[in-house]
Formats: sequence, structure tokens, C-alpha cells
Amino acid sequence: MRILFITSTRIGDAVLSTGLLDHLLRTYPDARITVACGPVAEGVFARMPNRVDTIVLVKRRFSAHWLGLWAQVARTRWDLVVDLRGSALAWLVPARRRAVMQGGRRPGHRLLHLAGTLDLKDAPRPVAWFGPEDEARAEALLKGQGPFIALGPSANWSGKLWPAERFVELFRALSAPDGPLPGARAVVLGGPGAQEAAMVAPVLAALPQAIDLVGQLELPEVAAVLSRCALFVGNDSGLMHLSAAAGTPTLGLFGPTPASEYAPVGRAARAVLARGTPGAAPMEALPVEDALSAARDLLESVPA
Repeated sequence: MRILFITSTRIGDAVLSTGLLDHLLRTYPDARITVACGPVAEGVFARMPNRVDTIVLVKRRFSAHWLGLWAQVARTRWDLVVDLRGSALAWLVPARRRAVMQGGRRPGHRLLHLAGTLDLKDAPRPVAWFGPEDEARAEALLKGQGPFIALGPSANWSGKLWPAERFVELFRALSAPDGPLPGARAVVLGGPGAQEAAMVAPVLAALPQAIDLVGQLELPEVAAVLSRCALFVGNDSGLMHLSAAAGTPTLGLFGPTPASEYAPVGRAARAVLARGTPGAAPMEALPVEDALSAARDLLESVPA
């Protein structure tokens, strides 16, 4: 069975779509899947089983990237085309079945919207794929005794950023002798580039003993690192969703973005909201004590 799966340009939305792919892999274990996604999301699928190709969509003027994608897939007769971008492409290639996500804002979590594309009543939970080589890299990087607390102080826009000093205060409370993870070590994660480095710099400066992995890892390696951490705390970001998909207890920090739509979903994951109008409050309205209380509750709820 040949499946063409067209998904997001963003890491977070791409991670959320892995639940659908996992469902398809379990339903059609012999399927051969081609994924089309944006450049930054490519690593989400690098270790995916049954992936025969990843087509990277680089945005071009006048939507020419869609023409390029069509040229690469139009000669194949697909058994199923899943288009989470809601484009016209699914109707322009030969296919026995098409599942095209409808656009527009709708109530409910993004996972429910994705599930509806395949007429699924229950939303499949996202997964994170990584291999033995990624686990070996993670083991080499996280040397010494844990536990480890992963921190994600960056985001794709400044309005999502929780103040750096609060990340530091929260980590110190979590790792204190009377905290839920006494003696824990900080692992600071973030994407490549100067902008990400600037976002996390104040946290690294205040926590000189932290393990700095900002911009150093491929996404499967990040997932493997996260899987070895006792807790992740971070802003609403792709890293947050990857952490939840990896099964790490994940606390997402939300202010001006809707947790009702983008809260992390995983084995043990939850969102803590800034005080004020949900989806409109500034990140400065999220006190450390609220995040600490939510982290304690989350850790107590982790399945054995």
C-alpha cells in the first residue's frame, strides 16, 4: 500500500500529526509511506518505520513549491493521500482514497481536528521516533547521575516566552532538597541559530552547571535526550510537543496561545496557564508558584 502524507512546515504541528501516522502504520503494517513536510520538520520523521521518502517543501513565490511537489508525486498511483495542509494537491494526483483536512478555526484540541481527517472518533496520541544511535548519543551527553530536568526557554515568537529568571527559580525549587526532584541537573534545549541562542542565554548564564544542548542535536537525538529526562518544562513550542510524544512528563507553559487547542498530549502531560483570560494573558501573569504546583501534581500522576 502506497500512502502520501502531507503535513506541516512547523515542528509542533508535525509532531501532532505523528499520531495519525502511527495509526496508519498499525492499520497497514506493510504500507510504504512518503511524507511531505517543511524543512524544519523533516527530522520528526527521520526514524519513522516504513518511510520510503521525505519530500521537503521549501516555500517559493506564487506557491511554486506545490507545483514541485505535484511533479514528484503525480506519476504514482497512491492508495491513500492524506493532506493535512488542505491543499488542492490531493485531488490532482491519482489516488484510490483521499483524506483532506478542512481549514478554518474550530473548537477543540488540534488532535481532534487531525483525527477527523481520517474519521477517527478517538485522537491517536503523538509518538516520537528515534533509534539506537540516538539513544547512544543521549546516553553520552547525559553523563553522571540524574535525575535530569529538561528546560525549553525558547519559542517561535516573543509573546510565548516565560521570563528567563522564572525558569531559573522554578528549576531551583524543583531540584532543591525538599523539591520533587532533589539534586536534579538541568538540560537546556533549543533550536539552532542566533535567535534561539539569545532566548536561552540568560537561563544558561544563571545555571552554569546546566548541560547546554542548544542547537547541537538533530530532532531524533532531542527525542532520545528527552526520553531520559524526569521532567520537561517549556514554553508552547515544537519542543514541548516532542517531549510529550517521547513520553517525558511534560509541563507546557501557556499565556497568549490557546492551551485548549495546543496543550501537550502524552503519557504524562499537562498545561499550566497564566492568570487571566485563557489564550490572551501575558506570560508574565504566570507565577512560579503556579508552575511549581502544576509540576508537583504532574510528577505525582506519572504512571509507574
